[in-house]
Amino acid sequence: MDYGLHIADFTWRSGAAHLGPALAQHVRNAEAAGIRRITVMDHFWQLPGLGPVEHEMLEAYATLGFIAAHTETAMLHALVSGVIYRHPSLLAKQVTTLNVLSGGRVGLGIGAAWNEQECRGLGFPFPPVARRFRELEETLQICLQMWSDSEGPYEGAIWQLERTLDSPQSISRPHPYLLIGGGGEKKTLRLVAQYADACNLGVSGGGLPTHKLDVLRSHCDDVGRNYDDIEKTAMIAITPESTSTDVAALAESLAGVGFTATYVYAVGIDEPERVVDVIRGAIERG
Repeated sequence: MDYGLHIADFTWRSGAAHLGPALAQHVRNAEAAGIRRITVMDHFWQLPGLGPVEHEMLEAYATLGFIAAHTETAMLHALVSGVIYRHPSLLAKQVTTLNVLSGGRVGLGIGAAWNEQECRGLGFPFPPVARRFRELEETLQICLQMWSDSEGPYEGAIWQLERTLDSPQSISRPHPYLLIGGGGEKKTLRLVAQYADACNLGVSGGGLPTHKLDVLRSHCDDVGRNYDDIEKTAMIAITPESTSTDVAALAESLAGVGFTATYVYAVGIDEPERVVDVIRGAIERG
């Protein structure tokens, strides 16, 4: 199992004034502990369930650039970008830029977006779900075209691009790592089968999302994709009471049904070194 650190909370004891040095130390500690992936949320307010909306939250792509400058080996991406927050060509260019500057370590995690409260509060459009999924598929197509050798036009129902030039191209070829988050069985997992390198599924109530994997396999059969070519990733939440043994046991269960990576994130932990210690212990337990 490949362990990732998902940074979903920036409200730490060090305080906002010292957040830069604290984050730099946090990601350096993560790499030193053997953590091979680091991700951040693409939100502007803290999420209900993780803390009050007023808690500190950093913009994802500026933060990924900062993290890239303070790490050397970890793969980095947002988990997951809301498709409605950025024009597709800007998003493709942001990921390309970070991929180049990091030596090929930055990819794209993306989803259809869901946080209506945040969007209404900050003035982002929040279209109906069917429109958001149309935007998601066109964004995937635009990103993949911009990361390809084609500079031709793109003609979609929503977006039209006259020339999909993207220079310099990403170091990762044929394109940066591409993950789609979410477990929607009719649309999201179909898009995973058609376009993505990886999926990200939630684990809730102690149950494993084996049914979602069966649905993904069916979509792969429908589109002629090899199911085994898609990386299956999950998320594990830890609280102040969680132990490395707890995390390792759940990771082992996930590995048993085909998951190869899990992103660990903290709920109610204001000392980032505590999160790294828990993951380090899980890695050492094999």
